[in-house]
Amino acid sequence: MKKKIAISFSGGKDSILALNRIIASNEWDVCCLVTTITEDNERTTMHGVREALLDEQASALNIPLQKVYIPKNCSNDTYEKIMSRMIQELIMDDVTHMMFGDIRLEDIRKYRETMLKDTTIQPVFPIWGEDTRRLINEFLNEGYQTIVTCTDGQQLDSAFTGRVINRSFLNDLPSHVDPCGENGEFHTFVFDGPLFKHKIRFRPDETLTVQKDLFSGRDRFYYADLVPCI
Repeated sequence: MKKKIAISFSGGKDSILALNRIIASNEWDVCCLVTTITEDNERTTMHGVREALLDEQASALNIPLQKVYIPKNCSNDTYEKIMSRMIQELIMDDVTHMMFGDIRLEDIRKYRETMLKDTTIQPVFPIWGEDTRRLINEFLNEGYQTIVTCTDGQQLDSAFTGRVINRSFLNDLPSHVDPCGENGEFHTFVFDGPLFKHKIRFRPDETLTVQKDLFSGRDRFYYADLVPCI
């Protein structure tokens, strides 16, 4: 009997690649994609992708989507209470495991493990500790397509925002930038690949949205708005 697993899902390349591994293993019953959405702007947290495109993505993957709404500038205490309720709902649905697409950041992994520590759900990290250059090549070789939705201007030039990740993109990345953006240099949205029933259609807005750093007040995060093509 397959183990029932929920997928912590950002819509980006790491969570898709980890999901690809989960499905390819044929060991798991994937029950849902769990995604946090910021209430006031109806976009995925961090990646800034419209909720409508997230719905399209889940439909293309043919996996139910469980949305977790959080307020703008959500405090850690509020976030943990919201996530605790979500975890309890998963437990009630007989979920025994939860997948995360983390690769290297020890503090994030520890946080997730602590979040599930006193529950019956066990964390699973399919791509943890692997070489990020090999992972992005595996992602591309599998036939997935993804676009950069956000860059951290302190780590990567905003000109990379809105670019599709391909060999040319990787060649253009500065040597100090992780090829998977594992240090938060950039975030992505996957729009096609072998797990998708159909390609997701959208157009990137040429005008970038800028978000200031909360501490310095300077421009820092640059977002490309992906507009659904209906």
